[in-house]
Amino acid sequence: MPYMTKPLILLLCLVVIGECRKHGHRVRRWTGTVETQKHGTSLAKKPPDVTKSRKMKTEHLLKVDDHDFTMRPAFGGPAIPVGVDVQVESLDSISEVDMDFTMTLYLRHYWKDERLSFTSSTNKSMTFDGRLVKKIWVPDVFFVHSKRSFIHDTTTDNIMLRVFPDGHVLYSLRVTVTAACNMDFSRFPLDSQTCSLELESYAYTDEDLMLYWKSGDESLSTDDRISLSQFLIQKFHTTSRLAFYSSTGWYNRLYINFTLRRHIFFFLLQTYFPATLMVMLSWVSFWIDRRAVPARVSLGITTVLTMSTIITGVNASMPRVSYIKAVDIYLWVSFVFVFLSVLEYAAVNYLSTVQDRRERKMRERARSQSLPCTCGISQTRTMTMLDGTYSEADTNSLAGYTEEPMVPERSRKSCTEVLEKPEHMVVICVSSESTTTKKKKSLRAINIIQNTHAIDKYSRMIFPGSYIFFNLIYWSVYC
Repeated sequence: MPYMTKPLILLLCLVVIGECRKHGHRVRRWTGTVETQKHGTSLAKKPPDVTKSRKMKTEHLLKVDDHDFTMRPAFGGPAIPVGVDVQVESLDSISEVDMDFTMTLYLRHYWKDERLSFTSSTNKSMTFDGRLVKKIWVPDVFFVHSKRSFIHDTTTDNIMLRVFPDGHVLYSLRVTVTAACNMDFSRFPLDSQTCSLELESYAYTDEDLMLYWKSGDESLSTDDRISLSQFLIQKFHTTSRLAFYSSTGWYNRLYINFTLRRHIFFFLLQTYFPATLMVMLSWVSFWIDRRAVPARVSLGITTVLTMSTIITGVNASMPRVSYIKAVDIYLWVSFVFVFLSVLEYAAVNYLSTVQDRRERKMRERARSQSLPCTCGISQTRTMTMLDGTYSEADTNSLAGYTEEPMVPERSRKSCTEVLEKPEHMVVICVSSESTTTKKKKSLRAINIIQNTHAIDKYSRMIFPGSYIFFNLIYWSVYC
């Protein structure tokens, strides 16, 4: 009996607790009803909370599952018109070596697909991100002659889709594309380049898809802050035409054309001025004594090597084209002027050596034949020296000769005629007759002819004049 008492007491407690809970719940419901009646509201059922109701899916609203979006709108009918407009965000770079350009732009497509129409009391459009694009039909526009391109995806795919109740669609995406540009460098760096970005449908010919600029030339807009370091952007404009492929047919193609003019100041500082200074430096050798062989040779070699370095540096940043550029003409003509200045000194040195050899032979011949002096002075010894070849010892050796007055002009002429009138020679006629027989002054007759070669004289005028004339023609043609 004691064992049965405990379970009975426990069961009785549970029953009492259950009744208490039911009674409390009834009191709360009755209290809420009374409060509602106090606020003057009806006892009818409250409307459902719309924030907790389940909305219709996008696929159901646009009836995506009810249609086959692998086919274009109005399949089998006339070509669907697709309008395009572009906003250029930036022109990132122009590469002469790769002959391409990089551009970032907003590409927008406009078309009508009645399969996407929906009912709207406010007639407002609905905007979606890129996830819906994979489920509907969109134009397959691609960039012709594109090397690299991508759609920006930070922080998410930069794609926007806007659908209007009547079925009109706006499809926008942000793209960076690197495309080829056929550049002509025949006037480089005084050139202007025209590049084009071409858009075309990949699969649909003009019978299925008509691609056109939505607002003509106003379909292309640019940012006024777009600038490049080496180019001045002169003009943006649009064109369109048909492109033909022998295997597939005719396609509508849209063109974004822009013209760039190169800034010349950078190349004046880096190329033209240094080349001009090297040419002018090579002319300094014309004023250096021809006997200073190390000075003139080192100056000529230095200017030639410097010009070679300038030419190599310019061509390193350019494509290997098979035609001559404007800068090549200037640099190579400058190189020829520098090289000719070196050849000029080689000619001067060679002719001077030949002349010295000839005069030495004549001097040896006169000594071997013991030619008498025809200066009209008896018992006179003759000494002949080349200008610039005599030393101080040779000059001092004249002390052994008898001092006599300078011979007259006519007698001096006779002396030079005996020696076949050699150029650049010094003839010293000293009489050994006693000073008591004739009244003559004591002086030493030394006639030193300053020797500046004729080629150097002419080069001082010909080289600068020719280079100035070349510059006048060059800048008048290319500017």
